[in-house]
Amino acid sequence: MDRNTIIGILLIGVIFIGYSYYNNNKLDKAYDKEISYADSLFIAEDYAQAILAYRKAQSFKPREQYPQTQISEINQTMGLYDNSPDLNTQSPDTTQEQDKKENISTDVSLEGNKTYQSDKERESQYGAFYKASIGEEKFITLENNLVKLVFTNKGGKLYSAELKEFQTHDTLPLLLFEGDSTVFGFQFFTVDNHPIETNNLFFTIETEKQTMLVEDQPVSFAMRLEAGDGKYIEYTYSLKPDEYMLDFDLKIVGLKETLARNLSALDLSWEMYMPQQEKGRINENNYAGIKFKYYQDEVDGSGIRANKDIEEFDVSTKLEWLAYKDQFFSTVLISDEPFLNGWVQSTKTEESERYIRFLQAKLSMSYKGDSDEAYKMHIYLGPNNFKLLKKYNLDLEKLVFLGKNVIRIINEFVIIQLFNWLNGFIGNYGLIILVLTVIIKMALFPLTFKSYQSQAKMRVLKPQVDAINDKFPKKEDAMKKQQATMALYKKVGVSPVGGCLPMMLQMPILFAMFRFFPTSIELRQESFLWAHDLSTYDSILSLPWDLPMYGDHVSLFTLLMTVSTILTMKINTPAQTGGAQMPGMKGMMYMMPVMFMLILNNFSAGLTYYYFLANLITFAQNMISKQFVNEEAVLKKLDAKKSKPVQKSKWQQRLESAAKQKGYKPSKKK
Repeated sequence: MDRNTIIGILLIGVIFIGYSYYNNNKLDKAYDKEISYADSLFIAEDYAQAILAYRKAQSFKPREQYPQTQISEINQTMGLYDNSPDLNTQSPDTTQEQDKKENISTDVSLEGNKTYQSDKERESQYGAFYKASIGEEKFITLENNLVKLVFTNKGGKLYSAELKEFQTHDTLPLLLFEGDSTVFGFQFFTVDNHPIETNNLFFTIETEKQTMLVEDQPVSFAMRLEAGDGKYIEYTYSLKPDEYMLDFDLKIVGLKETLARNLSALDLSWEMYMPQQEKGRINENNYAGIKFKYYQDEVDGSGIRANKDIEEFDVSTKLEWLAYKDQFFSTVLISDEPFLNGWVQSTKTEESERYIRFLQAKLSMSYKGDSDEAYKMHIYLGPNNFKLLKKYNLDLEKLVFLGKNVIRIINEFVIIQLFNWLNGFIGNYGLIILVLTVIIKMALFPLTFKSYQSQAKMRVLKPQVDAINDKFPKKEDAMKKQQATMALYKKVGVSPVGGCLPMMLQMPILFAMFRFFPTSIELRQESFLWAHDLSTYDSILSLPWDLPMYGDHVSLFTLLMTVSTILTMKINTPAQTGGAQMPGMKGMMYMMPVMFMLILNNFSAGLTYYYFLANLITFAQNMISKQFVNEEAVLKKLDAKKSKPVQKSKWQQRLESAAKQKGYKPSKKK
């Protein structure tokens, strides 16, 4: 290693350490600020807002116990129960019978670890909703052939959502979320200034059935949060056959005189711990986060491979929908009447073995103050399948990241269409990728052939270039050597970048495939050869260490891709690139495949398999091209051009014509 390389490595290390220190210091300040604010609310007995502040502080430092301790104390004081999961356990307790036992309240003073309140005390705390502050947690299941949804009357919310056609990487049922790890409810004040959180109150289920199957017709059921005679908030859930979309209707009936008179908006709080579903946690985390669509505008949100531990968005304009997005699955809240504004945050949970993200949102919904108000919403609970999402005509297909601009156009209108067409009559996805690669490489063959022709010209000119190098051996003659070499190329009509340009034109396809494979749910858990899942890495050997950039395993398709790339470059690269003219170029060319090996070792096996196939086909195409390109004939044509005067370009001709019109006569060299 030379001195510059060592200095570069040291500088990268210093930058990395400095960034880590800066980021940790920033988190400490944000945590301390939010804790101070939460403590002040706690002292002022503004418990509802204090809980929100403590939760926000916990999002900065999920391992800190103090915020959770304070939340538990507030819940005991208010007669509620803590809903946050233990991030250090494998999974939260989801046993329904146990949950039922832990959520029964009666009117006695104090027993064990639970707080019980009298009717008068609860009325002073919850106002008209005091009767809903106690109850027994009950569950109801609504399912069709695609999803199994469990609802709870505590908060009237979805308790868990299982996708029946999918499994996790370790063959467990695939749950988008589960248990009390999810918060979903409205927050508002009553006319007598009582803070209400519907997530913690008990609804009445308007059906005796515990399980409802959706077969031929949609099935619906309702839950009500009572606030006195004829006064209630009603949630109605409806599920159709063969659908991932759950309809969610909200009604507010008879509460005009109960809710605060100056209330113009309802705040919807939605929090969720996102469980890990895929084998490659790092790659899954790269594609997880929050997405939202501005009203009649673009989709925005978390970027791909965002390195921030916390991403926060303060949206001051209307929103059509908000999505908690994983690599292959999403939970999306959609409103027919746009949300007024929102605040959303995504936090990585690196200390948890079970969860990859903690997602939070506060959304405002318009409230007119009428006697009866109704809102129509929908909740999508399903896969990030481009074709499926596009049918809703809500821009949900943009949850599938296919690149930007030209790259997305290529993926959407070429690659996906071709992939779906092949999927119609080929059952094995490894074979589909093979045929897809052959079709793409055949379409690009004219560019590959053009590149080979340019490389052949450079090869036959190598002896003449070597002669120029020998003529100017000194370093101080480098400029003369360069001028002489370029003069030779110009005389014979050869461009040094002629072989690179056709290859550059193929780069958009290369980048499109780089975006396509890691987000294609069709490849998920599809095996081929030794790869058990084409959507993630194909590990043939586990390493005892987790190497930086590379990981803790060896991917065979990545190795094959790297070796085939190096061999193809070695055979096809013009010989002069390794000569004295560009001494560092050869090393740089071989460094690139090694860098790609480090980067792609954790990527989709389908992607590295495609690159490997593309290298093999490119090599075969060059062998075929060799049969049609006679290098001796090429040299004769180039030598014949030497005797001809150099043809001036149209641009040069126009410049000389303009100069003559102005009376300028070029001086003649003696």
